[in-house]
Amino acid sequence: MRRISGGRCPSAATSVNFESPQHLSLLLNGLNDLRSNGQLFDVTLIAGGPNGHRYEAHRVVLSACSDYFRAMFTDPVFMERKQKEIVLNGVTSEGLHHILEFAYTSRLALNLSNIQEVLSTASHVQMQDVVQACSDYLEEQIVVDNCVDLATIADTYSLWQLNKKVYYFICSNLMVFSQTNELDRLTFQQLTRILDCDYPVDCSESDILSIVMKWVELDVSQRVQCLSQLLPFINYKEITKEELTQHWNRLEKILSTSIGCHRFIYRKIFSQIEYKSPDESNVLINSRGMELAVIKVGGFSDNGVTNDITYYLESEKKWKYLSRIPHVEQCNFGMTIHRNQLYVVGGCFNSVQSLEENVHPFGFKYNPLCNNSGNPWSTIAPMHKERCRFTLTAVANYLYAIGGASDTEFPDIDDDLYISGEIYFPETNDWGPMASLPVPYRSQHSAVAYNHYIYISGGLDQDIVLKDLIRYNTITDEYDSNMSPMLCERADHTMIVFNNKIYVFGGWFEAPITGLRVLANTIDCYDILNDSWSVIADIPTPRYYAGIVNKGSIVYIIGGFHSDNTFDRTSGLIESFDLVSHMWNHSLDDYPQDIWEHQCCTLFVPKYRDDLVVTSHQM
Repeated sequence: MRRISGGRCPSAATSVNFESPQHLSLLLNGLNDLRSNGQLFDVTLIAGGPNGHRYEAHRVVLSACSDYFRAMFTDPVFMERKQKEIVLNGVTSEGLHHILEFAYTSRLALNLSNIQEVLSTASHVQMQDVVQACSDYLEEQIVVDNCVDLATIADTYSLWQLNKKVYYFICSNLMVFSQTNELDRLTFQQLTRILDCDYPVDCSESDILSIVMKWVELDVSQRVQCLSQLLPFINYKEITKEELTQHWNRLEKILSTSIGCHRFIYRKIFSQIEYKSPDESNVLINSRGMELAVIKVGGFSDNGVTNDITYYLESEKKWKYLSRIPHVEQCNFGMTIHRNQLYVVGGCFNSVQSLEENVHPFGFKYNPLCNNSGNPWSTIAPMHKERCRFTLTAVANYLYAIGGASDTEFPDIDDDLYISGEIYFPETNDWGPMASLPVPYRSQHSAVAYNHYIYISGGLDQDIVLKDLIRYNTITDEYDSNMSPMLCERADHTMIVFNNKIYVFGGWFEAPITGLRVLANTIDCYDILNDSWSVIADIPTPRYYAGIVNKGSIVYIIGGFHSDNTFDRTSGLIESFDLVSHMWNHSLDDYPQDIWEHQCCTLFVPKYRDDLVVTSHQM
């Protein structure tokens, strides 16, 4: 036979590798055709026992799909290796039917009536892809009425992801769950898991103690002995003395029905509990499963304006993505935290057609507890007036939008009740007017809440940088301009309250002669009680448009850029200042990207979140 040759001698360089994308489906279809036509079968599987339903199959197909069958048919230690018929005890006919259907077609029809049999069979024959498919399906079916059953299934088959989702769901809906018959169906181990898993809950710690007692009361004779193991899981520091007294009275009634329980032991335990003082305020219903995070909202990066929200947890020491503002990319919005919900209101964006700045009045609210149970964002009523470069401050149960710029540069003050600001009422989702600012066109200022007052400082009155400090009384709806002014003019700065003092960070002013912008490089302190100012420290790295926030006594200065002229000197630098020791340090890792003109705050977020890590090369 002659060798085929071309104009040159053949070589390895002229060889071609052929790969058919249809081959896998052709192979699978061919094997299923052999099954449908009853050809080349070499094993019979019998479901559930010798008299169970019989299924013909091919050893090679079963071995390729299942570690269980591969070992059975290839390891000499198994006698089934030479058997033509194999009885599968503990496997149902329906379950085996669906498993074989998947092995030959890669298709699996799951529903609530067959899921347990399919899962049981898949676990028995070690088909992990089917087990995972069943787990994924069950995760989508979690409701209050079936969560105890799903928790039992997750424990039985070691479905750790399902286990996490079920207990997260139960904790997130604990009050509703406790009012159903499902509470009585909980085992002691499952209730212990709920108390110990450290997932966010939708009720107070006093409610949780009440739920534990209710579970015991549903079967006192069998469960009263569990109390000594359950009560240590209660965080008594979040329960007031009055609430504990009520719980003790209820507990005494439970203990009186059991001869084996010694009430004096429990009384001694309760008498030593460190309870919450009634005047302590807490922004959270319950701190279980939550951690206070430093939050970065929006701003600019090398890729332009972004709506991304990122966060930093001390326990993880990484910046991660939290969410995105559900609006076109915008900046210069108002932002505040109220009852551990993030409000983002107003701001401006560039029109694609005209490239002009558009100011808008729309607002959004983010609830970190809704991430795993639905959309965490909801819209709020728009402001009566569009505004950007303003302040949004929460006091008591209201939000105050003060000052800012709008599309209407010089409106008629008499015809606009909302020119200086407006008040948001969360309970009615509506905005109302507030008193006029002494300087009605103030923007790029700073504001901070102290008791029932809002202190407002600096900013711009059109083109003039201000240095005044004024105070708004939220009870009387009046402004007071008699406070001592700041030590220098400042715009785009940040004020922070700590221990009856207001600290001013960042910002800029204009040089008297040249009119050029100058970075404010000192931290100035206003003593609220004495109405006096002092300089307490210099800033090591002065920056424009940095995000500044405090977590307790530690203030973080995040990002910004170092010059008004050279935008290539942006930074992700994070420096921190201790308001007690007046010392600088570098307690947080730098932000992975260069960022500026963002806003920062603190927010309690769930500890256990699977979020992407912010990297230095995001596109």
